[in-house]
Order: sequence, then C-alpha cells, then structure tokens
Amino acid sequence: MSTKKAILVVSFGTSYHETREKNIDKIEESIQNAFPDIPVRRAWTSGMIMKKLKTRDNIHIDNTQEALEKLLAEGFDDITIQPTHIINGSEFDKVINSASHFRGKFKRLAIGRPLLNSVEDYHEVIHILDREYDFKSKEAVVFMGHGSEHNGNAAYPALDYMLKDKGFDSVHIATVEGYPPLDNAIRSMETKNVNKIHLLPLMTVAGDHILEDMAGDDEDSWRMILEGRGYQTQAIIKGLGEIKGIRDIFVSHAAKAMEGQEILI
Repeated sequence: MSTKKAILVVSFGTSYHETREKNIDKIEESIQNAFPDIPVRRAWTSGMIMKKLKTRDNIHIDNTQEALEKLLAEGFDDITIQPTHIINGSEFDKVINSASHFRGKFKRLAIGRPLLNSVEDYHEVIHILDREYDFKSKEAVVFMGHGSEHNGNAAYPALDYMLKDKGFDSVHIATVEGYPPLDNAIRSMETKNVNKIHLLPLMTVAGDHILEDMAGDDEDSWRMILEGRGYQTQAIIKGLGEIKGIRDIFVSHAAKAMEGQEILI
C-alpha cells in the first residue's frame, strides 16, 4: 500500500520578513529542491513571534501541533519533521513534545536533528564557516549564539573548544543567554594584539538579537561594549540560513530522518 509523504520544516521563527526570506524560506526551498516530489510545509516554535505576526500583520503561522493536525486531516501518513534550530535545546524539545501527541496516528513520523548534533556536524560547520568568512584573514571573530539554560547549551563551548583545537585561536563563540558569555571572549582577546573584531551571528536568522544585542546602538550591545574597550568592530548581519553549506546540513539531516536514522515517534 502506497504512502503519502510530507516534510514539515520547523523553525523558531522571526518577525522580520526580509531575514525570513533570506534564511527560513531558503532552507525550506533547499529541502524542497532535494525532495521535489514531497510537499514541504512550515511550522514555527516561538509563540511570541507567531502572536506578533498575527497581531501586526494578520499572518498566521502554524505551530508544530497545528501543522501535524492539518497533515493528518489531509491524509498524509509518512511525515518527516526537520527542525532548523541550532542545538538540541528547549525549542527542539518543543518539537519532540508536540510530535509525541501524534504517536500511532501516522504510519511513520520521524524527526531530523538540529544543526549541531554529531561530531561530524561540528567539523562540517567549522569548515563551512571558515570557507565563508576566512578565519585566518581576520584578527578576531566573535560569533553570537543564543544560549540557553537547557543542557543542550553545551554545544556552544564544545564548538568553541573545537575551533581552538583546529588552530582557530582568533575565533570565539559567545552567547546572549548562556555559556560562554562575551566576557570570556574579551579576556581571551585581551591577551592578543587585537584591534578589529568581526561580529557574526551563530543563529539561523538575523533577528532581534543580532540587530539589537549584537550590532545595535544601545550601550549594552556587543558592538558598543567592544568599541567602548577601544576595539574596532565590523558587524555582519547574515543568518546561518543564508549560507548554502549550512542549508545542506539541514537537507542531510532530513534525508537521514527519512531513512530512519533519526528519532522515530
């Protein structure tokens, strides 16, 4: 008996239409191009952003449960969920929890992994980002990750350690709401003859945190903190979803989920 397949791409979301087009839309497009015969649908996990879009723009975005309910009603029975989150953190937990309500309702329901999952993912992400930004050509690079109290936050110091282990001593991972903090990167840069720091997003989209907390004009933005310490800064407003190699990792994770190598609900 034939199955009716669909792919549900689940993102945190953004209220900025331009960065959505450059990042979330492009990831969904890459997945659709990789699996042209399988419909690709969208869901987001941030209730705050979905509410903002509904109130401000009268745009409704399904959450994971709503999207799965629609797929079930339309007769789809083989579902692959591919998150666009960076870590196996609280937002990824939301996806698993929502999907668990549909256990037994589909013939098959699988969930692909976020960006940083296996050791191979870490190696590949570093290779892609170095190819994109040429780390050796820069005095210092600081990536802004979101950070979390979730134990999945360990991905950020792990990535920072692996960068140093590969000889990229001028590249630092810091987070807004977790560990390592910006202060760690500053302490490391103070031991070197650093004049200019490149600030880059370690987030799928370049939204509020990147525009305000990283590159903003308020005194507590990373740009202003660093410039207050005498550094020159260059903030690059480019979400990870704009980078083809990063999108390819999400495609690869979706393919593994379709092959049964990832989480089955």
